[in-house]
Amino acid sequence: MGTVYLARSPGGRTVALKTVHARLAADPAFRARFRLEADAARIIGDRHGAAVVAADPLAETPWLATEYVLGPPLDDAVALAGPLPEPTVRALGAALAGALRQLHSSDVVHRDLKPSNILVTAHGPKVIDFGIARAAGDDRLTSTGAAAGTPAYMSPEQASGEEHTPAGDVFALAGVLVFAATGRPPFGSGAPADLLYRVRYAEPDLSTAPPSLRPLLAACLAKDPSDRPDPATLVAELHDGHGDFADHLPPPLLAAIARRATDVWHPHPPRLPAPAQDPYTTALPTPPRLSRRRLLTLGGGAAVAAAGAGAGFWAWRAKEPRSTAGAPAPARPTRAPSSLWSTELSTPEKDERTFPMVVGDQVVLVAGMGVVFNDIATGRTSGVCTADTTPWTAVADEAGVVHVVQRKPDTEHHDLVVRTVDTAKYALRPSGITVKGLNANMDATQLLCAAGGILYLAGATGVPDALRSHHLVAVDTRTGRELWRTALGDPKTRTGSDSTDRRYVMASSIGGDRLITFESYNEFDDTTRIVARDPRTGTVRWHKDIDVPRDTAALNRPCLDGTHLYTGGTNFSALRLSDGGTAWQERISANDPFSAPVLGDGAVYAVAEGGAYAVDTTTGTKLWQEKAATDNPALPDSDQSLAVGSRYLYYRSETGLAAVDLRTRRRAWVYGTDADHVVAQRREGRMFAVGDRFMIALPLK
Repeated sequence: MGTVYLARSPGGRTVALKTVHARLAADPAFRARFRLEADAARIIGDRHGAAVVAADPLAETPWLATEYVLGPPLDDAVALAGPLPEPTVRALGAALAGALRQLHSSDVVHRDLKPSNILVTAHGPKVIDFGIARAAGDDRLTSTGAAAGTPAYMSPEQASGEEHTPAGDVFALAGVLVFAATGRPPFGSGAPADLLYRVRYAEPDLSTAPPSLRPLLAACLAKDPSDRPDPATLVAELHDGHGDFADHLPPPLLAAIARRATDVWHPHPPRLPAPAQDPYTTALPTPPRLSRRRLLTLGGGAAVAAAGAGAGFWAWRAKEPRSTAGAPAPARPTRAPSSLWSTELSTPEKDERTFPMVVGDQVVLVAGMGVVFNDIATGRTSGVCTADTTPWTAVADEAGVVHVVQRKPDTEHHDLVVRTVDTAKYALRPSGITVKGLNANMDATQLLCAAGGILYLAGATGVPDALRSHHLVAVDTRTGRELWRTALGDPKTRTGSDSTDRRYVMASSIGGDRLITFESYNEFDDTTRIVARDPRTGTVRWHKDIDVPRDTAALNRPCLDGTHLYTGGTNFSALRLSDGGTAWQERISANDPFSAPVLGDGAVYAVAEGGAYAVDTTTGTKLWQEKAATDNPALPDSDQSLAVGSRYLYYRSETGLAAVDLRTRRRAWVYGTDADHVVAQRREGRMFAVGDRFMIALPLK
């Protein structure tokens, strides 16, 4: 019926500006309806709706300007956070019932209450879009026998084309609350005719709604309008009287509201002129840049990024760093920044690789003889923790504590013992945590990640070349107590037992209230299974198979924030951490997979054969695709690791490490090197590129 614009008033106020299509503006009846919409918006007021700034229903192009509401529609909120918890549903219902009471007291009925017409803010829900609202008893705008509204949320009388009274809004409100609590309307989905029939004659599906809410919802969804409670009764039944509305919102929803607030106030830079020279020959100067996001600390979110520093590393030797000119692997860059430092590495096994961990002001590498600490600024070795020449695995937690496990030099069973490194003395602390039953002398032994005082590890029982079972274990790093243990293996066969000493877990990380692992149950099947567990109990909350080879999954830690897990492969997707549902998805052909993604400020990036892609983390909207240079394309596979700074996205191209300018979306330069993995440390403005025999440090911009 019209178009809604984000606009600013002459005084600088941000508003939502709704205009009417020209073909409808010529219809006197529609103009009357539009005028009633403006009147209804004024009646509900700014407490329960969007405050009306100005309106002119008599203009050649009728328009209505309301405040810009900082909050997502309810349907988007549920898509983002999954079905809402009962306290949230109760707070939402009480506030919406109050809004209906305000409307009905002025003899106005909404007639189209549905999730997309409800905006969720930190202060409460706002009811919008009164396009088919009218005065109670007024049939001039919609004649009897003509149904108006949205079938999934219509009342039976409205579906029959009869008078829609305030009781009809109560029916619709119950449908909205069922959707909020379950993710589905009470009468399902389908063709409009089928929905209208079910609304009139079928019973609502309340089986997955919170049990304590079912009686009240059933009463609101009664077929007879006279059997439904009024809004005042609903307010009393639903409101618990505790806290502000924001106190009842789940963290993912609060984060989404905060992102919208920063988005609307982010100043848009002026369009830049086209580059005057080949982007490979000159790197653009760096102007001051405003941050697109403010950090919103919610729950344990502050620990997530630091916890991601842990991954499995083993079997490497490091030598003293030397100057860039003497490093054998990286070629001398000609049109790119100079490296900050480099160090030569070697490994006894060609297929093994190491990724650096950043712990405070140190870069930490696991080497064949122990754990090597390098100064992040100079690359010089600060210290080496050694005990013997057996392989190690290690992780670092958010407090900078490095936890390690050593393999034993024989084939007997040795209970796995987790030790910590005294970073002042670069020595192992004498005591450790014993994990009984797991054999430390197995390749399957992995320290996965550590966060919130809990260390997560995988391992196997038995001895090499014999039947063994594989387990995922969580231990308390403060007390040494085992918190939980769960078997690894294909849930279809209910076994994690085999005679191969291999790793079931490819990668892992903590995000929100989920422990995310990438797992592989069959060494002959390249499918990777994502498993989301409760980090406190080990209970599996959801799992999903993705088309990402297990070797590729092992190259990168899971890319996640407090609300979503982002995956590459055939589909560039965002999965909700709450339930594993797909929030959005970017598709390309199966022969051209996406790399593992990386998160930047408000965007998530991935690389395919055509170059880099940037996608909005909240909406899934593709922001841009790289204007790639055909003479130096990205590698046509998903075995990539990416890094992103405030100005550039970095990834591996055919001839080196490419930097894509986030503003021009073109390559700025290429650093000649055969490094195949990069790790960013944004706090220090460094990134580390790792190849088969070397590691180099480069400025991260």
